[in-house]
Amino acid sequence: MSDTAAEIASQLAWIAVDWGSSNLRAWGLDKHDHVIAQAGSDKGMLSLTPDQYEAELLHLIGEWLPGSGQIEVIVCGMAGARQGWQEAAYLPVPTRLDQLTQGAVLPTLAGAQLRVYLLPGLSQTCSASSHSDVMRGEETQLAGLVAETPAFSGLACLPGTHAKWATLESGAVTQFTTYLTGELYQLLAHQSVLQHSVGSDDLNDPACHDAFISAVSEINDAPETFSSRLFGLRAQDLLDGRLPSGKARAAVLSARLSGLTIGLELAGTCHDRPNGEPITLIGNKELCHRYTLALNTIGFQTQHLEGDVAVLAGLRLAHKALKA
Repeated sequence: MSDTAAEIASQLAWIAVDWGSSNLRAWGLDKHDHVIAQAGSDKGMLSLTPDQYEAELLHLIGEWLPGSGQIEVIVCGMAGARQGWQEAAYLPVPTRLDQLTQGAVLPTLAGAQLRVYLLPGLSQTCSASSHSDVMRGEETQLAGLVAETPAFSGLACLPGTHAKWATLESGAVTQFTTYLTGELYQLLAHQSVLQHSVGSDDLNDPACHDAFISAVSEINDAPETFSSRLFGLRAQDLLDGRLPSGKARAAVLSARLSGLTIGLELAGTCHDRPNGEPITLIGNKELCHRYTLALNTIGFQTQHLEGDVAVLAGLRLAHKALKA
């Protein structure tokens, strides 16, 4: 064991893990909940069978472990999915975010070095006021939002491949909605006729910025025109002489496609919502900036919580609940 590993082992109190579909991230924390080590790999749920999880985790964090005793590991994300390490069943909303450990499961381990808790996701069944939905992993980021403000109430958005919008009341998720926006954009950009017209955009470029916010505004005013406006992108590429040429042309059309897809999402979730309270965005800075531009365009203000900060805060909250 190296001197650094020995120092970590001497201070390690517990381990926080975010196990996604494609990636695995782990943080070692001391008794004061300070991060003293971190590591990651590309061994997400999609590349593992249930009997491989324990070995993969030990491969990643094995050098951190002391020579004796048992270390608690709090795991959120897809390790608790039905196809993951072991299923941690969804908790139905409303659910308090400081009580996620009530649905945690402990997988059977071959070794005695770890005591692993797999956190559950959240579910919502169809009713007169909501539709069936699920989340797994995002609930821990939402828990990070309420970690410092247990009675937090408001609307939070977690942009991504499958964007989540959650309503929180006094620290509990009361309802949520998933939008397939990121995946829809990728399908349209890479597997539809639009693949011949769009490229990569940069919203710091004035032309892309203007194309994006214009598209958000247009689709917010008339969401029923979404499909026709999509094909309009192809027609613009073929006919509009005002657009720049080459990669700059593809970038502008890409920004417009992004604005249409995100704008359609906002039309679905914000159309009858008062815009007095800011919407909390949780995720990476670049994507949250894009959503901020879109929300500002239709009259909403935002605040931002970095996704990594949120998930670690949520895992800390879960560990604290285990000790209560």
